[in-house]
Amino acid sequence: MTSAPLLALERVSKVYRRGVFDRAPAFQLDIDRAFEKPEIVGIMGPNGAGKTTLFEMIAGSNAPSAGRVVVAGQDMQRVRYRQRDRLAIHYHQSYQVRRFSKSRPSFLLEPAGSAYPLVHLFDEPQFNTQDGYIGFMLDFFRKLRAEGRLVFVCLHPTAPYQLDILREICERFLFVSGGRVCPHDDYAGLVAQADVRTYLGALAGS
Repeated sequence: MTSAPLLALERVSKVYRRGVFDRAPAFQLDIDRAFEKPEIVGIMGPNGAGKTTLFEMIAGSNAPSAGRVVVAGQDMQRVRYRQRDRLAIHYHQSYQVRRFSKSRPSFLLEPAGSAYPLVHLFDEPQFNTQDGYIGFMLDFFRKLRAEGRLVFVCLHPTAPYQLDILREICERFLFVSGGRVCPHDDYAGLVAQADVRTYLGALAGS
């Protein structure tokens, strides 16, 4: 019997419609991917591409339009609201995001099977470039991974040092653009892509 992946995004799709009467999609994000083991994954993509939406779906605060987000075998939309951050926790910059669209009473949902988050989502964390703070944060990410956690670090690079952080700390990468989430096995493969280089602009050569 094999254990469940730490995170499985099973044919997940999120669609926002133009309006109540105009049902044409205004935005759509699709991903079908599993993360079997602890690792540190870097995420990049243009503003508005859906990176935060992806994190919200993983953390259970934004329900997919289709498909399932499963953390350690539990469907996040079936877990009690206040216990979802025991499975996946979403930090936007420096604070924890806890916002849920409640469709059912919590007592009808199942308890989380973990007491401590298994998936950590860092959404554009702030890196102070003074006093060794970056080193502290990188050590923290590595500590989480060593403890068996899956770590996502999402950055919108505006300076070369932010790319250096991703290159040093991340084992794999996801590039979110045009409604698609494209995986890359290493940093070299990521920045070799034309759409990534266009996104990075002058930083692509750093």
